[in-house]
Amino acid sequence: MSAVFDPSAYDTQLEGKVARLRELLAPFGAPEPAVFDSPREHYRLRAEFRLWREDGQRHYAMFAPGDKHKAILIDDFPIASQRINELMPRLKAAWQASEELGNRLFQVEFLTTLAGDAMVTMCYHRPLDEAWEVAARQLASDLGVSVIGRSKGKRLVIGRDYAVEKLDVAGRVFSYRQPEGAFTQPNGAVNQKMLNWAFEAIGEREDDLLELYCGNGNFTLPLATRVRQVLATEISKTSVNAALSNLDENAVDNVRLVRLSAEELTQALNEVRPFRRLEGIDLKSYEFGTVFVDPPRAGMDPDTCELTRRFERILYISCNPETLAANIAQLQDTHRIERCALFDQFPYTHHMESGVLLVRR
Repeated sequence: MSAVFDPSAYDTQLEGKVARLRELLAPFGAPEPAVFDSPREHYRLRAEFRLWREDGQRHYAMFAPGDKHKAILIDDFPIASQRINELMPRLKAAWQASEELGNRLFQVEFLTTLAGDAMVTMCYHRPLDEAWEVAARQLASDLGVSVIGRSKGKRLVIGRDYAVEKLDVAGRVFSYRQPEGAFTQPNGAVNQKMLNWAFEAIGEREDDLLELYCGNGNFTLPLATRVRQVLATEISKTSVNAALSNLDENAVDNVRLVRLSAEELTQALNEVRPFRRLEGIDLKSYEFGTVFVDPPRAGMDPDTCELTRRFERILYISCNPETLAANIAQLQDTHRIERCALFDQFPYTHHMESGVLLVRR
């Protein structure tokens, strides 16, 4: 599937993804997928550029896969948010005009949100000093953004080290801290559709939810309002801290969050070994009816997949339909697909995000 940005070809390309998902899920008797499309342009909320020197100036650049020597110089980036495109020339003018900002700058990262917040990270091959900080404070004020400077072993923060997102799920607006350097969903409009689908799919429950790979609480916040209580796990310390802040900010008080991998939680639930990080949490007190998983591209490992089999309902968001299909194949003797969906997080690429609700046969 072509990776060329061509809005006129979007619908055809999306139909190709739908056909691929149908094909992968057909052996399991899946219903017709709900399809959630993307804005045709300005949908990506984050972007990262290397800088390339040409004619005595540094320019935004990207490289073709596998070729780090042939730079593609970029002036604008139509798949990125309007805010990123507005910031790009202003930031470039600033580093060109300032020795403090431009000296040995080699990479720039943008993080923006649907709520209008923005953060710029500037990476250097030199130590950052007081002169840089003075210039960066002026830059942050001029652009209305937070600025983070990174050099070897050092990080300087002007403003905040996170961007604030606000997402509407079933009429309630949830606020999220999105930390610099941590994973966030790149396509905010499709993420909001994904959250609403998951919210509807889980339904109103009177039992408990186990969530694996919870990240910064992207799904945790709205899903917690649908169940009695939630036990959520995440291994990244940065994401755990962001999730705790987000739970507090949104007054969601029925979630316990533990810093364990999915594999470690599987061991705890199977009573293979105790974990100090679970002190004070009585796993036997939970009445889990649903498990929610949003694993990395590799999907669930076989042991975690077996763990999910215990649950009446498995709500599964996947960034790799191939590993999703492999996991469903392991579970199909006990669970069937009740709902499925395609979320076009990555237009103009072969990547697709999908979701299934599996229920016990």
